[in-house]
Amino acid sequence: MSGLDKRVHDYAQALDGLSDGMTVIAGGFGLCGIPENLIHEIRRRGTRELTVVSNNCGVDGFGLGLLLETRQVRRVVASYVGENALFEQQLLAGELEVELTPQGTLAEKLRAGGAGIPAFYTATGYGTPVAEGKEVRRFGARDCILEQAITGDFAIVKGWKADHFGNVVYRHTAQNFNPLAAAAGRITVVEVEQIVEPGELDPAGIHTPGIYVDRVIQGTFEKRIEQRTLRAA
Repeated sequence: MSGLDKRVHDYAQALDGLSDGMTVIAGGFGLCGIPENLIHEIRRRGTRELTVVSNNCGVDGFGLGLLLETRQVRRVVASYVGENALFEQQLLAGELEVELTPQGTLAEKLRAGGAGIPAFYTATGYGTPVAEGKEVRRFGARDCILEQAITGDFAIVKGWKADHFGNVVYRHTAQNFNPLAAAAGRITVVEVEQIVEPGELDPAGIHTPGIYVDRVIQGTFEKRIEQRTLRAA
C-alpha cells in the first residue's frame, strides 16, 4: 500500500489506536448514513469511557445504541435522543452524562472544529439552559452566546463511494452529518459501499476531500429503516 493509498482491509486495522477515554465523532442522522460496521467494531473491542458526539444515539439494539448496551459510553453530545429508551434509562439513573445541543449549533461546532476555528457566537439557545455558564455578547440587537468548537480523537463516517486516496461521495440524505464529522476528527475512518479506482470520481462531485481522511474501508450494510411509513392503498 503506497503512502497515498488509504485503504484498509479489516475493521480492526480501521480503528487501530482507539483507546479508553477518547472522543469519537460519529456521522449519521437517526439510522440514515450511520457507520454501522465501525460501531460494531468499537463494541467488539470493548473500548470504554468514551465520549460520543453525534446528532443522536441510535435506537435500542442498533447503531450507537449498541454501545449503550455494553456501557462503553460515558458522555454523549447530541441534539436529539428521543428514539432510545435505554439512553433515557441511563440518563435518569445518572449512568450517562449528556450535553444536549441545538442541532444547527452542533453542526456548526463540528464545522468550526474541522476548519480550525476555536469558537463562535450564536443567538441560538440564548435565554435557555443551553446558555448557562457561557459568555454572552451583544451583536446589533441580538444577544449571542459563545460556543466552543468540537474535535475528536476519532471520526467514524459512512460514505457511498471513495477512491484509494480517501476522496468520498455521499448518497442523497445519507450525507447529513458525515462531512462535518469527517473534517473534525484527528483520525478519520470512512466506511463505504464501493471503493473505486483513482480518477473514477468526478472531482467536482467529491463531498469530503481525501486530505481529511486517514483510512477507508469497504463494507456491507444492513441499512435498517428507523420509522417505516406506508401510504394506504
